[in-house]
Amino acid sequence: MMELSFFLALAIFSFVMSATPDSNNIMLLASGAQFGFRRTLPHMFGIGIGMAMLISSALLGLGALFSLYPPLYSLLKWLGAGYLLWLAWKIANAPVNGLSTDSGEKGCAYALVAGGFVSVY
Repeated sequence: MMELSFFLALAIFSFVMSATPDSNNIMLLASGAQFGFRRTLPHMFGIGIGMAMLISSALLGLGALFSLYPPLYSLLKWLGAGYLLWLAWKIANAPVNGLSTDSGEKGCAYALVAGGFVSVY
């Protein structure tokens, strides 16, 4: 059985993560304004799945795993830094001369995965 203090901490974390204007809410606002509610639904579901994965990993003791194996946490930090550098490189080298206001339809599966990925990371 979960202690009440852990449950309250989890409940507060879940509320704050869903109610504050973080990157997910800003992306949903932009997606809803550009594509409409119906085409934003997969993105919303992806964010929900990503949040569920984040909370589940906390409940399953991912923090304890990092406490037991500090090199694993260091590896995660380096992988995260590498990912951010890769994103920065992609943004810095993106073409800027072909910009348009076309919606660039990517599909339901892309929105679902992108929403979940941003929630987790």
